[in-house]
Amino acid sequence: MAIKTVAVLGAGTIGASWAALFLASGRHVTLFDPAPDGEELARAAILRAAEALQALGWSKAGDLAALRFTRDPAEAVREADWIQENAPERLDVKHALYRQIEPAMAADALIASSTSGFKVSELQAGLSDASRLLIAHPFNPPHLIPLVELVANGRTAADAISRAEVFYAELGKVTVTLRKEATGHIANRLQAALWREAIHLAAEGVASVEDIDKAVAYGPGLRWAALGPTSLFHLGGGAGGIENFCAHIGGPMESWWRDLGAPTLTPEIVALLAAGMEEAKGNATDADLAHRRDALILNYLRAQRELDASDEA
Repeated sequence: MAIKTVAVLGAGTIGASWAALFLASGRHVTLFDPAPDGEELARAAILRAAEALQALGWSKAGDLAALRFTRDPAEAVREADWIQENAPERLDVKHALYRQIEPAMAADALIASSTSGFKVSELQAGLSDASRLLIAHPFNPPHLIPLVELVANGRTAADAISRAEVFYAELGKVTVTLRKEATGHIANRLQAALWREAIHLAAEGVASVEDIDKAVAYGPGLRWAALGPTSLFHLGGGAGGIENFCAHIGGPMESWWRDLGAPTLTPEIVALLAAGMEEAKGNATDADLAHRRDALILNYLRAQRELDASDEA
């Protein structure tokens, strides 16, 4: 089934970014948000994303002719082939939204939730027909970052994952599918583990927030953009691969694991992080940081495409 019309529920940071990509791909988008200024903010965000999307080859990026806005979620989904749900990360809010839209959904439409952490079974509790929902969790900003984490369970429609894989691949996405439900999925759990240790190092006075971020951005973060941690350690093992790596580095690494911290986000810790960010930012604004992030991601994606093309030649 070709997906030509997408309903985007929630026009915040994630929803507007998704809408920008769906529009850029030539699809019709109906955008729902209850906020009085939701449409204005979403249109501005879509236009901001247009330059990067055009650079990635999406010729229709920034074309708002195929965009329709509504404050009625049932109206948003009535003609949609696919529904990307981006409601606030509160189970009661999502369930209330599902109750509003389920009677109006097209017969073959699926709800793909962008939830960052809820399990698919928790979300399905808000529907009378649980088969119509799966998780399709993007990484921010969705119009740039390729990853989409897909989660279904035994109650989800049998073809939901395959339909999602085809749809998101058409958008240039790389999908991964969880074999079973896990709170926070894959990538959020991994980055939560890293951030926990970053907070511990800052709280213990080992290094400044700025230097801890630099240690990631200019060290392992560059390698992680190319390959995942196990693949990198496999290469680090030389001819013996991951087995040789574990034989030589496994012991020391286990001792590091035992020494990792377990901080909590107390008011004092949050204040420490906030002060550290102000120091790290200097004269830069949050918009400056976002621009740097997006520009670096865009350049990386271009380089990755060029490398992939040369490998295929």
